[in-house]
Amino acid sequence: MKKILFIYGTRPEAIKMAPLVKEFQKYPEDFKVVVCLTGQHRQMLDQINSFFGIKGDYDLNLMKPNQTLFDIVSGCLLGLKDILTNEKPDLVFVQGDTSTVLAGAMASYFCKIPVAHLEAGLRSGDKYSPFPEEGNRILTGHIADWHFAPTDRAVENLKAEGVTQNVCKVGNTVIDALHLGLNLIKESDESVYKKYFNFLDFSKKVILVTGHRRESFGDGFEHICKAIAYIADNHPDVQLVYPMHFNPNVREPVMKYLSGKSNVHLIEPLDYPYLIWLMEKCFFVLTDSGGIQEEAPALGKPVLVMRNVTERQEGVEAGTAKLVGTDYNVIVENVELLLSNAEEYAKMANAVNPYGDGTTSKQIVEILRG
Repeated sequence: MKKILFIYGTRPEAIKMAPLVKEFQKYPEDFKVVVCLTGQHRQMLDQINSFFGIKGDYDLNLMKPNQTLFDIVSGCLLGLKDILTNEKPDLVFVQGDTSTVLAGAMASYFCKIPVAHLEAGLRSGDKYSPFPEEGNRILTGHIADWHFAPTDRAVENLKAEGVTQNVCKVGNTVIDALHLGLNLIKESDESVYKKYFNFLDFSKKVILVTGHRRESFGDGFEHICKAIAYIADNHPDVQLVYPMHFNPNVREPVMKYLSGKSNVHLIEPLDYPYLIWLMEKCFFVLTDSGGIQEEAPALGKPVLVMRNVTERQEGVEAGTAKLVGTDYNVIVENVELLLSNAEEYAKMANAVNPYGDGTTSKQIVEILRG
């Protein structure tokens, strides 16, 4: 029997780890599953685990007010030392590109424990955008022993850096989580979700907006908010829903430009099930989120990406997503195109999602069972 230790600490990691943890747990004769939470995010992390029915065996509880990258990485390294020494796992899984990922990979390496990198090989080509995520995934990619890449491009990115051993193209577990999550919702009382969003009229077009990238803070975020304000003012029949990130660098410009508009609904961050329920019902998505660039196309929803570069270029090339940056005019032009041009909308909505078919977790488990 092999002992598999999963290390994660943020909401996106929890979403993408959940279906893989559940899949490994189906084979107790082959694997002992141990989950270590770093608590880099707290409330958002806990609600994902609760929704998917996952409990942590360890919790570093790292989240503190005004914590820096130094605090997270050093706290994670020190907290993992005894866990790795005592558990002696055969393999450690980390996911994506957070500070938890980098620290988890480094701590495992210091203990000479093999590392598996889930969602390996993503690259934007600019080490400061997204920051610090691009640097985290590059460094993790050169520590890891197994590389579970979502796409051909991700495989090629690794190959270009000399990483060729144990590289497996498997798709992205975010699609597994999406299907698993929607099934759990449909098996529950869906009226709870309808009641939660009773302020929306779903006979009208609903645009889901999310934005939180630190590289956009300042002028970039001001331009985004002004563009959304223009759309709201000039399309009173369209409803915009913006679950606001807690960061004051997000909330201050959002409140300044968008509060008080009757068709803009500024709400608190959504728990994952409520987010995917709304995503399934919306017309399209305006976002800078990495995961949503992968999730929304699986539901046939076009994505306008408010970033200047993306490490998920496959979606852009496939036509499921379009980069609009933080330029006011480009955002407005592309939103209005999707609202007014049915042919352009259909082209994006019907494009094939390059991020997998929901079988990624099964593929990974079968590879490691073999």
